[in-house]
Amino acid sequence: VQSAEFSAAKELVDYITQYLVTIRERKVIPDVKPGYMKELLPDSAPTEPEDWESIFSDIERVIMTGVVHWQSPQMHAFFPCLNSWPSLLGDMLSDAINCVGFSWASSPACTELKIHVLDWLCKALGLPSFFMHHHPDSRGGGVLQSTVSESTRVALLAARKDKIFQLQAELEQDVDDSVLNSRMVAYASDQVHSSFKKAGLISLIKIRFLPTDEQFSLRGDALKKAIQEDKKKGLVPLFLCATLGTTGVCAFDNLTELGPVCTSSKLLLILPVLSFPLKSKVLPLIRNPLLNIINLSLVTGYVPQSFKVAVIKPLLKKPTLDPEVLANYRPISNLPFLSKILEKAVAKQLCSFLQYNSLFEEFQMLSFELLRRLTQLGSLYLGPAKILNKFIIRFVVTSQITNADDIFMDWSIISKTASTLLAETNV
Repeated sequence: VQSAEFSAAKELVDYITQYLVTIRERKVIPDVKPGYMKELLPDSAPTEPEDWESIFSDIERVIMTGVVHWQSPQMHAFFPCLNSWPSLLGDMLSDAINCVGFSWASSPACTELKIHVLDWLCKALGLPSFFMHHHPDSRGGGVLQSTVSESTRVALLAARKDKIFQLQAELEQDVDDSVLNSRMVAYASDQVHSSFKKAGLISLIKIRFLPTDEQFSLRGDALKKAIQEDKKKGLVPLFLCATLGTTGVCAFDNLTELGPVCTSSKLLLILPVLSFPLKSKVLPLIRNPLLNIINLSLVTGYVPQSFKVAVIKPLLKKPTLDPEVLANYRPISNLPFLSKILEKAVAKQLCSFLQYNSLFEEFQMLSFELLRRLTQLGSLYLGPAKILNKFIIRFVVTSQITNADDIFMDWSIISKTASTLLAETNV
């Protein structure tokens, strides 16, 4: 490596380190308007290479000016793509090797490392042996995938293709795939992640979003009733996306009821689960032998996430090369006003602030305006949600560096902004 390239690489590593160490000093939300970058870049791509100093200066001048800092301890709107120093180093090595492991022959190490590590994960979670690759009882194994939407779509497409083969064999006649596809129906609760809705649109599969109970949990009776109704209409029940930790309020579908219904009705069951942190009540459920598919989201980085498959046959039949599925959820607890708080010690501090402060008891009508003002400040980032036609503010704590001081600062900003808003509106 030439000395100039070595120096540039070292400077960038130092910059990354400094960025993560001092991230608290940056506003989470950038103060820019749409199109801000047009004035900072030339109209056409440069025809000559630029020196490293110019490129390096553009990181702050052009890029960081418009970055939402997802690794900030004040990022509470979405589920951050958590990183770690090992994952950063791993990405560096992976980018340097830069092979495309689409099959064993294209790069044996890629395939075998994935298989071995996912078997480790299977053992660590105490899953049944048929979820493993290297086991005589194996009926599938684990694969890696990148995004929620892609993984959910792959699962639904695989289930659809397998059901088409089954129906064609049963009918013993040549029926067009599109005709059979039009009869299929999949199920999920009305709290399901939006990626499942997108998967239904792409696959042209009817999706029935079933009503939940008072705890926003999908129950077995609701699924059984829907299946019976659809069969009477000549539809073919295909697929259930159950959820342990919904996006809106972290509701848990009743898997102990849903599993037997899926088994008796021969529905493929996909279960999005988060492995950070796995609660004691979650592990017995995902160990249930009634499951067909389990999605497990890992925390070392955004890309490496896993999908354990118990029934591999449908995935092998699907019309794409890489049968890889995941879902991305974070376990959280519920609050009446600010919901979705990760169950960790520092988050409980905010719970106590809310519980013992009367400021938010009659604040429902002003919550939208409060969120708008907090977003304009940029010091912290909260997100909206709609539950039972009520607008709420979601407060997510998943950053590995968030501490009690950060929560106290967040609360100070929220309470001060809320007090000002209430005073202005005479509430």
